[in-house]
Amino acid sequence: MTVISLVRGPHERASSVALPAGPLTVAARQVAASLIGDMGNRWLHTRGVAARAAELAGPLGVDGDLLTAAAWLHDIGYAEPTVVTGFHPLDGADHLTRHGWPVRVAGLVAYHSGARFVAAARGLSELLAAYPDERTVLADALTYADQTVGPSGLRVDPAARYAEVLHRHGPCSWNALVDADRGPYLRAVTGRIEHLLALPAAA
Repeated sequence: MTVISLVRGPHERASSVALPAGPLTVAARQVAASLIGDMGNRWLHTRGVAARAAELAGPLGVDGDLLTAAAWLHDIGYAEPTVVTGFHPLDGADHLTRHGWPVRVAGLVAYHSGARFVAAARGLSELLAAYPDERTVLADALTYADQTVGPSGLRVDPAARYAEVLHRHGPCSWNALVDADRGPYLRAVTGRIEHLLALPAAA
């Protein structure tokens, strides 16, 4: 099995994590490194989410190359060259579309971690609707990976991760504004994924 090295990049530490090296994953990691590889914690978080996604794919029975690629790309909308609206899921998806990425990858990036709730509050739902909102186990797995890795790339409890995000963005943020809808949605995703992970493996 081919392994993508995680020893490259200005903020990277040596790691023994092996990620599936399908074609989407390889390309996605390169794009992410070029856009956010020098963004400190944003890069460390992205690396951690990609590693977590790779671990989840097998137990959940989903396409590991697609899931891990989306994980590498989920936060590229924070990179200055991609910013148009200032809403990172949409800006990331638009950047991927402009560069010929499959619409399914762009859709996973566009809707990760309950982005549709923030998009609605910001008046961006129509723009987000250009992308498919697949609401599958794979999409849940991307959100779960994002919600179980903190800013420094370390594993965290989903509740602690969500609380940290709300605190970091502040009580007047878009995240706080949509908390009544987005919070229960993220808890439901966690419940669905952890239920699947707890099921006995097929014989």
